[in-house]
Amino acid sequence: MKPDVQPLAEAHFESLRLVLDSVAREKRYLAFQQAPPREEAFAFYRGLLASHACHYVALLGGQVVGWCDVLPAHGQARAHAGVLGMGVVATARGQGVGTMLIRRAIDAAWARGFLRIELIVRADNLPAKALYEREGFAVEGVLRDAFRVDDQFFDSYMMGLLKNTTRPRPY
Repeated sequence: MKPDVQPLAEAHFESLRLVLDSVAREKRYLAFQQAPPREEAFAFYRGLLASHACHYVALLGGQVVGWCDVLPAHGQARAHAGVLGMGVVATARGQGVGTMLIRRAIDAAWARGFLRIELIVRADNLPAKALYEREGFAVEGVLRDAFRVDDQFFDSYMMGLLKNTTRPRPY
């Protein structure tokens, strides 16, 4: 079954928070180790809707199974840059969900006027790093011991994608 990628809507809030919690509790992919409380998460999602953020969800069988967003970087000098975040539940990985999500979010970010998109990915998350590289992101640096989970440290890669890059997007 092909996922349906849609802009975030209030009807997605509950299942999106559950997906965030599921991915976070794996302790491998996100800075979060659990989703924030319901009220806090919903307030954040309402803020995304109010700001017309580049935030998409993937639905399989009517249920949210992943998300991808490109949110503005902080500060006026970085207004041209967006920060990408995403996650897909374990049962939906390897089915093209991440690819569909990231392409929609990147296209929306370019349309919104961003000129740069950046992200941080744990060095041991090779499938995500490969996805980002297929979509044109390049490693720009290594952040040593950037994540600490259960007293174990993990390096991460800082990756970036420029709108006006000389490398064509792979699609």
